[in-house]
Amino acid sequence: MATIASNIQQVHQRISRACALSQRPVRSVTLLVVTKTFGPDAVREAFAAGECRFGENYVQEGIDKIAALAELRADVEWHLIGPLQSNKTRVVAEQFDWVHSVDRLKIAQRLSEQRPAQLAPLQLCLQVNISGEASKSGLAPDEVAEVARQVAALPGVRLRGLMAIPEPAGDLEGQRAPHRALRELLEQLKAEGLALDTLSMGMSADLDAAVAEGATMVRVGSAIFGSRAVSDR
Repeated sequence: MATIASNIQQVHQRISRACALSQRPVRSVTLLVVTKTFGPDAVREAFAAGECRFGENYVQEGIDKIAALAELRADVEWHLIGPLQSNKTRVVAEQFDWVHSVDRLKIAQRLSEQRPAQLAPLQLCLQVNISGEASKSGLAPDEVAEVARQVAALPGVRLRGLMAIPEPAGDLEGQRAPHRALRELLEQLKAEGLALDTLSMGMSADLDAAVAEGATMVRVGSAIFGSRAVSDR
């Protein structure tokens, strides 16, 4: 039976192969281990296997896990990758290290205002609805540049880049197209003078396509922990 540690090793091997095919250094892609619906013991196993970056989709679940794993806090980065409502920004600003799912200026402003002064700046990515799906959160591509300029000027936070969850596609080229569009959008922002370095894109199913198109952080959960329990949140 596969263990979390062996699954992590396989994911790293997959990242290495994808980087080799794209002639990219393997160190240019960071693995974010997505731990939603899996408990503190699973996080401890992943940590023991060498991982230190963990992504949570649900604010309260993430806060509970951060508290349960307080002994690891100095050595772990906690990333919020799921939706963030205005009424939950304070606890996120106080507890998390990264937020990938900023989808409007108001959220970034609240995180900026509520980030404790003694903490390092909160690292932010703007979520882009790159496939234009009605059911998905995120900024429309043509909204990103203006919001990015305003977020980059806020104190207490640092805009790092863009995040997307593209519409599923069955073949590699179909998977690559939306990731390519997100990369081109990031390149446009950088050409306009914004100091950005992060493309948060690619999950268990489309990791290879994302790396081929320039992902710097891939968010992998099911390939490490297996299928998730159904959640109604």
